Amino acid sequence: MAYRWPAGTAFNRMTLDVEDRSCPVCGRYMHVCDHRYHHLWTFEGATQVINRLVRCPDPSCESRGRTFSPEAELSISMPRWCLGWDVFCWLGHRRFSRHWSVPQLRLELHDTHRIGLSDDAIETYIGRYQTMLAARQQAPEELAEAYGDIGSLVLTIDGLQPEKGHETLYVVRELMGKRVWFAEPLLSSATPEVRRLIILARQWAAHLDKPVRAWMSDKQDAFVTAIAEEFVGVPHRYCHNHFLRDVAQPVVDMDSQAKVQMRSKVRGLRAIERRVLADRRQSATREPTLPQESPKGDAAPFIDPSEAAAAALCTPGGLGLATTGNAPVEDEAGEVVLGYGAAVRGMLNDSQGGPLRPPGLRMSEALQDVRDSLARNLQAQKGGLQSRC
Repeated sequence: MAYRWPAGTAFNRMTLDVEDRSCPVCGRYMHVCDHRYHHLWTFEGATQVINRLVRCPDPSCESRGRTFSPEAELSISMPRWCLGWDVFCWLGHRRFSRHWSVPQLRLELHDTHRIGLSDDAIETYIGRYQTMLAARQQAPEELAEAYGDIGSLVLTIDGLQPEKGHETLYVVRELMGKRVWFAEPLLSSATPEVRRLIILARQWAAHLDKPVRAWMSDKQDAFVTAIAEEFVGVPHRYCHNHFLRDVAQPVVDMDSQAKVQMRSKVRGLRAIERRVLADRRQSATREPTLPQESPKGDAAPFIDPSEAAAAALCTPGGLGLATTGNAPVEDEAGEVVLGYGAAVRGMLNDSQGGPLRPPGLRMSEALQDVRDSLARNLQAQKGGLQSRC
């Protein structure tokens, strides 16, 4: 779809000419026969590139009817693009190097550079950037230059599943050069399908004329069989991540069972929160009392704010929490209950972590901290702790 420029857009004009006006066939001087206009966005603003097309005037020349375009046109943008190379590279760098989201890119282009693009247009150009980057990464000359100082190769293959129901993306990487060689989505993880990728990796290694020192993957049967058949005598090692994950699987299972037991013991939390919220709603529906008139003149006592704050901290029901205005003790206690409830709910929903830092262990430590905090508050209510006042 062609880009729709806003009405009244002011363009910066740029005129391009063919550098060599001599006909490549007969050598005669070529004349301008037409103009091609290209509108695009650059960091200089909206730009109109005027390409002066030339043609040989000799009717008997073999190039008769053929037009020649300025060579500098491709150095500004690709044909029929609405973005210059500067904006195009800016999008790719921000998206893949800094991991900006598409809405963030759109807002930055609009706010900083006054370039209006839709999310669909940005995604389209990001896809073209990926295609160009993949083509450059797989270029034989580029690959040979990158591996000029590397004596041997260490290859790895792994399957990545972005979302359930989608094809698994099998990625072949080289660890010495830290490069992704290629990736292909496969509908099946059968040995014939995986063997095609292993054969392609062998062809890449043969093109580079580098020996393969080792392979690394998980213990998927298709990987083991295909690598053993295509790379005879090459060691095949188990991935450290998969190895540690399998070794720690019993610990992860025990941790999961411990989390279930702890969750079963922490019951009735939501009922307590509902009771506090119901009491708060009942107090809010009551008719507000009329404010009492304070004494005037010399009868009005002066209260130091610092002394009032210290007195609030020393009250048995204060629990070290400052109060504002004439808030009753019930509201203050409700805030404490709701705060504890939110903290405990966050602990019960925490499922992040690995075998080195199990979430069940973190949950147990956090719940113990809550118990200690409640015990300190109860002890303070009973007068077991000396107040700071």
